[in-house]
Amino acid sequence: MASEYHNKHYENFPVASLLLPRHLREPIAAIYAFARNSDDFADEGDLAADERLNLLRGYQCELDAIAEGRPTTHPVFLRLRPIIAHYRLPLSLFHDLLDAFTQDVTCNRYASYTELMDYCRRSANPVGRLLLHLFGAASEENLAHSDAICSALQLINHWQDVGIDSRKGQEGRIYLPAEDMVRFTISENDILRRITSTDFSSLMHFEVDRARALMLQGTPLGRVLPGRIGLEIRTIIHGGLRILEKIEAVNYDVFNCRPQLQALDWPLIGWRALFEP
Repeated sequence: MASEYHNKHYENFPVASLLLPRHLREPIAAIYAFARNSDDFADEGDLAADERLNLLRGYQCELDAIAEGRPTTHPVFLRLRPIIAHYRLPLSLFHDLLDAFTQDVTCNRYASYTELMDYCRRSANPVGRLLLHLFGAASEENLAHSDAICSALQLINHWQDVGIDSRKGQEGRIYLPAEDMVRFTISENDILRRITSTDFSSLMHFEVDRARALMLQGTPLGRVLPGRIGLEIRTIIHGGLRILEKIEAVNYDVFNCRPQLQALDWPLIGWRALFEP
């Protein structure tokens, strides 16, 4: 779940939001540091693929050391380890994130929506699950709603960044499922050449509607959780939905107009978080 929308660092995370209880800000910031660094290993800079994978393997080794009761040495893990112990955070969720970031190094195409959702299960859903463990609210129903929110946020990030992702690496990265591209007669070359056609707009309309429906599946979580935590989640939800509105407002031309939240959007998002169901 995310309250910040950047185009550079790991997005699906609130970072010490003023809406969050003070005692949770440091645990969340420590988890964010892990996620942000891992994501940067996969995406940022000019490192070769082998170097990126080695950095991610180093983080895997630190998690293994925690699991086996051996010392950890990396500053990120020295900060994170007592939080994992205190809140009994499942190490499997951290491994899932690393697995997804590793996939970003080795995979730049997705054949189907099912494949993409499996990626979201590992790249985004662990974030919400970790937060629910911090909140002491990791019931099966809450986890299911959180998964819907987090996967929707991941999809929204992909759809606002179709143009940016198409320029990553030598071959470009395309998260749009190939089966959907075939359905709307869009080729890889259309994406790499950044062509906004009627067919591309129809494809993006389809993907935006699907992301919105998934987000709405998770909305009960924002009303179930109490106080500022619930308000934080509702703010996150409406932030994501607002980006979808902005994609629609530019007629899905995400190649030339990357939709992102501006200062004037936040009063509207806040009003919706407070007063809309």
